[in-house]
Amino acid sequence: MVQIKPFEKLTYGAIYGSEGLRQNIANLYRDDASGPLPSDQVVPTQGAIVANFLLLYTLVGPGDHVICLYPTYQQLYEVPRSLGAEVSLWKPKAEDGYVPDVHELDKLVRENTKMIIINNPNNPTGATTPKPVLMDVVAFAKARNIIMMADEVYRPLFHSLPDGEEAPPSILSLGYDKTVSTSSMSKSFSLAGIRLGWIASRDHSIIEAVKSARNYTTISVSQLDDRVAIYALSDEVRLNLLKRNMELAKMNLEILESFVNKHPAVCYWVKPTAGTTAMVGFRRHGRPVKDDEFCLEVLDKTGVLVMPGSTCFGDGNEFEGQMRFGYVCNTDVLKAGLQKLGKYIEETF
Repeated sequence: MVQIKPFEKLTYGAIYGSEGLRQNIANLYRDDASGPLPSDQVVPTQGAIVANFLLLYTLVGPGDHVICLYPTYQQLYEVPRSLGAEVSLWKPKAEDGYVPDVHELDKLVRENTKMIIINNPNNPTGATTPKPVLMDVVAFAKARNIIMMADEVYRPLFHSLPDGEEAPPSILSLGYDKTVSTSSMSKSFSLAGIRLGWIASRDHSIIEAVKSARNYTTISVSQLDDRVAIYALSDEVRLNLLKRNMELAKMNLEILESFVNKHPAVCYWVKPTAGTTAMVGFRRHGRPVKDDEFCLEVLDKTGVLVMPGSTCFGDGNEFEGQMRFGYVCNTDVLKAGLQKLGKYIEETF
């Protein structure tokens, strides 16, 4: 039975999060080959969106160059740009399953490259960057003293990997101190409502710099959120929570795959291996649809909402005709939405 200590007054919480919270977050990295992560190397934030912003605000500025895996959550490359850094997009190919080619980094790196940013599992593609590739990327960064940042909010939902492929470890487990992981309770743990994320790193100077900058944005995380997260991340609860979410993701992905396979003349994709999102392309008369118009049309006619890939994830006009599906929802909702979308396709394409 998990025991949660009561509190008498709902005042400010511990400035950098309670020891129980930071220890439970640190425990997520405890199978790490580099040894246990000390709890004081964890900085709680209001969700991963604040964790990402705070880390980039702290470490990146004018005169810096950043390499960012793409497509990804737009914040990861637009915030460095807004801070005055130059950004090069590292673009994996769909035909490679959106697994990045490390050799491409040789063409992108510069003398002033400050940071390489990845997102694993990837949003929006649902692709996994496997351990051998991660090791090569970290080795590349380490040889050049470049900070490695990984947005790991969908880790460890590696639910549909090919047979024989092991789930990759956290970026913190690969023997390079200047790696930073951001994550939250929102995705893998399905607790977006408590608005709690974190920054974790083995590099003491990075964590101290983040804490200093954090004083301008955050007094403390909510005591209520802190306590809920302690409970959810306890050994007694965490494993069951992840088991439930892994099973739901795997089952719902099979449903989405059946939908794509049922409409081969219209739909195309790279099947995800992890996370909760997928990019599905739609074509009409052999040509990609205009995804923003298509999404609005589908929403108006059917009430089904999917996200236009070029608008939400394209840096320019890339990913035209592709939509992001968030498929790890209530299974009945997914089935009903796909049924309506399928009927719309059959009637209008």
